[in-house]
This record gives sequence, structure tokens and C-alpha cells, in this order.
Amino acid sequence: MAATPARQPARLPAERVSLVDLLDRVLAGGVVITGEITLSVADVDLVVVSLRALLSSVSALLPPDDGAPGEAER
Repeated sequence: MAATPARQPARLPAERVSLVDLLDRVLAGGVVITGEITLSVADVDLVVVSLRALLSSVSALLPPDDGAPGEAER
């Protein structure tokens, strides 16, 4: 009896996204990058450095401006 080939799942069409659009999406929502570096000698940890970086646009971090009185308009 001959084996039938396995069915391939349907693929979505590839969407082309420019680098500017991708950067805009990341900065609009923000992204956190984390990492850890450990320096050790003979299985003894000497230095452990934990890194965290937040990438976001300023407008995404600030609360919405509701036009509070007393602020000068530019």
C-alpha cells in the first residue's frame, strides 16, 4: 500500500512591512529587552550583570494631554 503525503497547513500570504512601519509599531506600544551576563572562572560566578532596556516613544509613556488649564499652548 502506498503512503499518502502529509497535508501541508494553509499558509497566509506574506505581508511586506517596511523598517519604518515596524519601528513605528514597536515604539507605539513599547518593548522591553532583557538579558543577563555571567562571568565565571572554574564554575565560580564572579560577576553577574542583569540588563533591562525599555524602548518606547515618549508619547506612549506620557498620559494623554487633556488640555488642563494653566498650560501654555505652543
